[in-house]
Formats: sequence, structure tokens, C-alpha cells
Amino acid sequence: MSGPDLGATPLPADSVGLLEGLQTTRAIRRYTDEPVPPEALRAMLFAATRAPTGSNRQPFRFLVLTDGPKAREAKALVAEAGRRAWAGKRTADGYDRGSGAVADSPKARMAATMQYYVDHLDTAPVLVLPCLVRHREPSSFEGASIYPACQNLLLAARALGYGGVLTGFQSLVEDELRALLGVPDGVFMAATITIGRPAGGHGPVRRRPLREVVFAEEWDRPAPWAVDPPGTRHTQAGPPRP
Repeated sequence: MSGPDLGATPLPADSVGLLEGLQTTRAIRRYTDEPVPPEALRAMLFAATRAPTGSNRQPFRFLVLTDGPKAREAKALVAEAGRRAWAGKRTADGYDRGSGAVADSPKARMAATMQYYVDHLDTAPVLVLPCLVRHREPSSFEGASIYPACQNLLLAARALGYGGVLTGFQSLVEDELRALLGVPDGVFMAATITIGRPAGGHGPVRRRPLREVVFAEEWDRPAPWAVDPPGTRHTQAGPPRP
């Protein structure tokens, strides 16, 4: 059965403005069971392909996995890799020690969210593998031609009422994924992005204050205009403050 003629329809309207979307695109790790329809995927991937690339070569490619047999197998591979990766990080970073042992602390909430995510990753409605077709030897700058597209994808998901999160779990099972999905040599598998309808909601993200991360004229010199808008809430995460 053929699908809808999406080429004959315009893109859906955004649910939020650009600046609001930038401020409220959280990492979404809990999803409902609702499938993501083709018209929404089309809009997200269209937005992803509007991202800039070096020399405008547009080397990005996107493997979109929903509910086919290979998709289910690939999701299972990535989910198992995610569980192994999170188990190691949870122990190494002491997520169950200190404030992590206090119910409802930020550290404990993060641990619970991550555990839920890896335990249910194989049921995420959509898993996208963003890739880059290499035309030269790997370099530290090649990510500039794939990661902006990943952020465009996540922002477009937010604009349409969906959400997602980017991880690197695919790197732990890359050989298996290449064999399963036919990914050729010379293609950089850059990330794993899961997408779905949030089982919760978006909201303002918390980051460090502008004054701590924006300098004027020289290193460590605060920019007098770098002032957060009224009502901005900040995070305690990141390296210790001086």
C-alpha cells in the first residue's frame, strides 16, 4: 500500500516560536506509545537537512527506524548498549551516593530518568541514526557537518509537540548495526536520537548564568550586556564554580 503524497502538502504549523523553542527544548527520555506519523517525521527530517555543512557538501544521511523487523532489532541492540553504558556511569559517577541517596534530589531524579530511559529505549517510537558520508580522513571538525542537523531535528520535534534526546550508544554496537542495516564503510555513525510524544512536558531548560560563560574582549572578563532575562532559573550542574 502506498503512503500519503506528502509532497503535495505543506509542512505543519509550529506550536512554538523559535526563541521559545530554543529555551524549552529539553532532553526528553520518557515517551508515550503514540506513533510518530509520517508527516511529522517528514517535517523533522526536512528541518534537519536545512542545517549548514562544510563546503555545502551536505554529507548527512539519516537512518529512521520505526516499527519494522530490522528497526526492532536495531532498537534492541542500542537499548542493551545503553543499559551497559548507564550502569557503568551510574557506578563510576556515584549517582547512588551523597545527594543521590536522597529521594527527589536532582541527582536522584536524573538517575531515575536515565534508568527509565535505558530500560525502555527499545520501545521508543522512533530511533534515528544520523550519519555522515566521509570524503576525507576523519577530523575533529567533521562533526560540524552533522551535529547542527541533529539539533535542527530536535528543535523541529519540539515545534511539533514531540521530543527527543541525543546519545552515543550506537558506538558500542556499531559493528552489529552496520551489518544489520547495511551501513557501508566510510560512513560515520554520529549519534542515536530517540523521538516520541513526551510522557510529561517541555519547559524552560536550566543552564549556567550568562555571566559565567560569556566573556567580552578577553578570557574571564564578564560582558556587561550578558544578563539573563527576568525569571531565568539556573542549574547547579557542571564543574565547580570558582
